[in-house]
Amino acid sequence: MKIALVCPYNMFERPGGVQQLITHLHEGLVKKGHVVKVITQRPTGFKGSVPEDYILFGTVRSFSGGDGSTGAWGMPADREEINKILQKEKFDVINFHEPWIPMLAWQMLKHSNAAHVGTFHASLIDTTAGKTWTSSIFTPYGRPLLRQMHIFTATSPASAGMLINRANMKSPHERELVENIKYIANGIDLHLYHPPKKKLPLNGPNTKTIVYVGRLDRRKGVNYLIRAFAALQDEMPSAYLIIAGEGSLRGRYEQLAKSLDIKNIHFSGYVSEDEKRRLMGNADVFCSPALFGESFGIVLIEAMAMGTPVIGGRNAGYIHVLTGTGRLGLVGPKSIDDFAARLKLVMTDGKVNRLLRDWGLREVKKYNYPKIISQYEAAYKEALEQLTNGKAKVKSDESQKRTISRFFVRRHA
Repeated sequence: MKIALVCPYNMFERPGGVQQLITHLHEGLVKKGHVVKVITQRPTGFKGSVPEDYILFGTVRSFSGGDGSTGAWGMPADREEINKILQKEKFDVINFHEPWIPMLAWQMLKHSNAAHVGTFHASLIDTTAGKTWTSSIFTPYGRPLLRQMHIFTATSPASAGMLINRANMKSPHERELVENIKYIANGIDLHLYHPPKKKLPLNGPNTKTIVYVGRLDRRKGVNYLIRAFAALQDEMPSAYLIIAGEGSLRGRYEQLAKSLDIKNIHFSGYVSEDEKRRLMGNADVFCSPALFGESFGIVLIEAMAMGTPVIGGRNAGYIHVLTGTGRLGLVGPKSIDDFAARLKLVMTDGKVNRLLRDWGLREVKKYNYPKIISQYEAAYKEALEQLTNGKAKVKSDESQKRTISRFFVRRHA
């Protein structure tokens, strides 16, 4: 197959989950023998050379929304350029990642004769910005996209929530799209993420350390983690909390820790990928107390793959990762006493700690990239089959109409 992977985000700066997936999809599908191009928008001010297998349309500008959310707004591309390139490339399948984000998908679909797959990553339905966005643009922008899609995939029911809530179930096509959503989780590179050969305490012998890695904004719930850790101080004086990440609330969180007189806390700021893996792999507990706005939880499976027990906020995305035994790690972060008690249990009870660790190492195998790439490949083949069958049906209907027309012409001539 000749496949296009369309990304509305900046593929040239520090990559997020969507960009990482597209990079792995490109590499994995090429290894399987497919011809793959990455189509993305040119970042404002981009001066570098275009990588091999990349096609740039239009421009993209980043923005920050409410609740700490960030995103990108695409500027229109040249219609003649899009049409010319699509006619030249003749893709069999085009996979639009985050198709609701303007303007790339909307413009490309006008010129495409390929099979179309739309992939949802973000959870829009439980954020203020997402609700406003989808309610205001769905009818004029989203509904035409639905009519031209053959299959939708989503990382979890949380990321498919907007489609499920906005689709017109009286429309046979939209109903079929919703009923046939393919849930394909985010992947992880298990060659890169694996337990360290020897676990080394992050703060010296006879200490226990909780690690958080992520943005410091309201929806991540880090303030509740700080308060829960404060409640543990007297009971666990040798416990430490490392908060790695940057964000608009860092100063406020540092002040909160100071006001609660927390001694064993360290704000690391932004850390490299290598340092992130070191922190995760040597932590006694990895904690991500996100409140809402999560569609999956890549950071959870990263920590699981490093062999560390995970505690996560009970939100719409994390509940699809921490399943079965992993539900022991789900907490309501705002219930500070219960939150603190769960942290203490996992840090001090060796049996519970090993139970969560061993479950995570088993569970994470299903997210290994080769398995995820094969699921996308199967979705592409199904979309292409739908396109082919649809064309055959149209051709058959037209042939039948011509036969009927000739019959009436002969009878009434």
